[in-house]
Amino acid sequence: MGPRKHVAEEAARLLYNGTVLEYKDAKEMAASSLGIKSLPSNYEVAVELDRLSAYMEGSERDRRLVNMRKVALKVMKLLKDFDPRLTGSVWRGTAHKGSDIDILVYYSDPEVIAERVSALGSIISVDDQTFYVEGAPQKATHVTLRIDENEVELVVRPPEEKIQERCEIYGDIKRGLSVVELERLMSSDPLRRFVPRRRPR
Repeated sequence: MGPRKHVAEEAARLLYNGTVLEYKDAKEMAASSLGIKSLPSNYEVAVELDRLSAYMEGSERDRRLVNMRKVALKVMKLLKDFDPRLTGSVWRGTAHKGSDIDILVYYSDPEVIAERVSALGSIISVDDQTFYVEGAPQKATHVTLRIDENEVELVVRPPEEKIQERCEIYGDIKRGLSVVELERLMSSDPLRRFVPRRRPR
């Protein structure tokens, strides 16, 4: 086993156990604990995290993914007027124990979105956050909602900030799924994955 793979496996374990939440922190902590300077890519860590999740959860992982996609569809149908898109690990098909459901919405008033989805569950928080796209700061409001055992994170951004983003983990464009696309998926192939076989250069 090469040093990069060793670090990737340890970083994946840290992420899976919830010891850290960010790939960067997981890689640095893993490398430090192993005394290795070479860091793997986010893609390499994601591959190991996927393998670990499959090993630890077995068929329960598939059941959970289908259920999370059903919950996502319910939320998105309620927000269909705002053109929501399913993103993150539930879109990718790589969700594991502890994953949340990420839905992107473009609308100018996050409170309207929060009020609309409150009919489905309990609002945990509504927080303004700053994220960066190619070094440029962007604003978003995160509405966190609990529906049964599922945590849903709605990222609400102003319509004028609708842009195509490249995924920091897989390197491809974060396309996600619309309501119509998710409906088709659930009727045809509810376990389909959206993961590139290798990270684009």
